[in-house]
Amino acid sequence: MPELPEVETSRRGIEPHIIDTTISRIVIRERRLRWPIAKAVDRALPGQTVTSVGRRAKYLLINTDSGSAMIHLGMSGSVCIVDRGTPAAVHDHFDIEFDSGRTLRFRDPRRFGSLHWSKEPLSHPLLSKLGPEPLSSDFDGDYLWKKSRGRKANIKQFIMNAHVVVGVGNIYASESLFMAGINPRRAAGRVALHRYDALADAIKDVLAKAIRAGGTTLRDFYGGDGEAGYFQQQLQTYGREDQPCRRCGTLITAIVQGQRSTYYCKRCQT
Repeated sequence: MPELPEVETSRRGIEPHIIDTTISRIVIRERRLRWPIAKAVDRALPGQTVTSVGRRAKYLLINTDSGSAMIHLGMSGSVCIVDRGTPAAVHDHFDIEFDSGRTLRFRDPRRFGSLHWSKEPLSHPLLSKLGPEPLSSDFDGDYLWKKSRGRKANIKQFIMNAHVVVGVGNIYASESLFMAGINPRRAAGRVALHRYDALADAIKDVLAKAIRAGGTTLRDFYGGDGEAGYFQQQLQTYGREDQPCRRCGTLITAIVQGQRSTYYCKRCQT
């Protein structure tokens, strides 16, 4: 599943190609995505000029003076820039065409992605109740500590909760907890403030490195420039069950939490 670094990589990949261009047409081949694409999208997008390309959580925001197209990549979605008229493949569900002759193409084999139009995207029901961005100044150890008081959920599920903080997906949660030296089984409400300081710093560092590296390549994801990310080569724990910890040599342990795989070092993470 594309996570925050993959979406940010896509944002940076497509923005130079569509900024200050005008949308000439939208071509929708398949409306039946996670939520059906509303007819309002067909009416709202043509004629709009792109002022910026933003991101909130894992949503790409194609911003105009009148509102924003909100694109979610779902489980297997991707966006890329192609020349207008490039033949579409079977899973290419919609195109946003620009007066420059370029086209933003959305591909999603599993159809868990979505496209919405909103005049005020940050007030949209899908975005309005989300937690802070992990790379913002609103997110730090003090925030996490206050948010965690009385929480019995394990620390990994706590930081993966989008109402607590957005964009800390399964891979990055495991990596951040390793960097901070925190056992993923520990109850969120029993983690001390100084450890949350370390964890917030680790989350920022892991996500920033992943963005610089182009995201984490899993089966279906490619960035907006068509190039695969390569952060997976740098992973410390995720997917390394029974391999030696890069820090102490102890074999990495794998468990299941919330139906997701968790990888950690029993010696380094307490």
